[in-house]
Amino acid sequence: QVQLVESGGGLVQAGGSLRVSCAASVRTFSAYVMGWFRQAPGKEREFVAAINWNGITTNVADSVQGRFTISRDNAEKMVYLQMNSLKPEDTAVYYCAATDGSIYYTEMSEYSYWGQGTQVTVSS
Repeated sequence: QVQLVESGGGLVQAGGSLRVSCAASVRTFSAYVMGWFRQAPGKEREFVAAINWNGITTNVADSVQGRFTISRDNAEKMVYLQMNSLKPEDTAVYYCAATDGSIYYTEMSEYSYWGQGTQVTVSS
């Protein structure tokens, strides 16, 4: 069983930066692929970024390419999403997700474990 707890959300002005974090309670964190998804009000949950088991391979959605960076610290069992140049349309609840594997995944259906989410609000 994997438990994920997000933190670091909040209110930020457009153009600002924020880093959200996800702490995993699991014996072997490096056995899991990690991802970030987000869900804005009235919209479906969408893929944001994913990272493979050792952090070497990452993938980010086109909508955040060049602004968001995903990283992980296997020793600390943490995954991070650094968000720069934030826009009002980035406002959403951000969810951390995990699944067994070595490569990264971009589909919600491929992830087995989810956190409760953290709210990110970007004001214009």
